[in-house]
Amino acid sequence: MGFGDTAKRIQTLADKAEQTYQKLNELRDEVQHTQTTVTDTAERVGRLENELAEQRAILNAIAEEVGVDLEATSAEAHISEAEHIEAEHVEAEHIEAASDDDTADATADGADEAETS
Repeated sequence: MGFGDTAKRIQTLADKAEQTYQKLNELRDEVQHTQTTVTDTAERVGRLENELAEQRAILNAIAEEVGVDLEATSAEAHISEAEHIEAEHVEAEHIEAASDDDTADATADGADEAETS
């Protein structure tokens, strides 16, 4: 092996090292950007949670003053939501069952046609 081959291998190794270094820098920048985004989002969520707590306190005070039973109202809302979700679930199951029936019918029709041919 001559010096030319060694120099070529060293150059190839140096090129790969440079590419790896650039890739690491890109990844470092991406990680830093992601960390900044996560921090900003956490701060925003914290502010929104505080606002929500303030709004809930105001709503509770108004409801109490007006004489609205918040627990009963909340329970009714949860029941309505659960019923709506259940209805969607039943409808989805019905559609899926109908689709399965159509597939079974098509398969059976194909088998019938094959037998008559």
